[in-house]
Amino acid sequence: MTVLIPTWVGGDLVAVEKLEAHQRGLRHKAVSVFVMAGDDLLIQRRALGKYHTPGLWANTCCTHPNWGEDPEPCAHRRLTEELGITGLSLTHRDRVEYRADVGGGLVEHEVVDIFMARLPERIPLDPNPEEVMETRWISLNTLNLALATHPSRYTPWLRIYMQEHAAQIFA
Repeated sequence: MTVLIPTWVGGDLVAVEKLEAHQRGLRHKAVSVFVMAGDDLLIQRRALGKYHTPGLWANTCCTHPNWGEDPEPCAHRRLTEELGITGLSLTHRDRVEYRADVGGGLVEHEVVDIFMARLPERIPLDPNPEEVMETRWISLNTLNLALATHPSRYTPWLRIYMQEHAAQIFA
């Protein structure tokens, strides 16, 4: 299945196949979601079948909008597709840009709309095994310690978010 994502080529926003955007390191749109229950963040470990960063821990949900798809509906769609989560109230926290080597000659150069959901308690999950191999609720302090101790277990973008953008995300 061909997935076209919004990508800048020569200054114009155009539809480019997702893998090609990563192979060429093109700047493209993305969405990231952080779901908190009390003081704990829901993180996911990416399925081993993912074409980059398989088996690494990431934030609750991260994806690329389809061509013509707005960021918030994209965030809701992927929460459902990846984790079986529906009906959350999302707050737009920020838009950030980063560039990271994700291995295998692939580069994520993303302009990311970041969303947050704060819940009073943990909710039931129904992870899609093609997307997610494991989930975990973790305190931000424990996550920061884990990132410092074992950074290779986490996606480059989660490390960037926590090191450079935590104040905007979790404020």
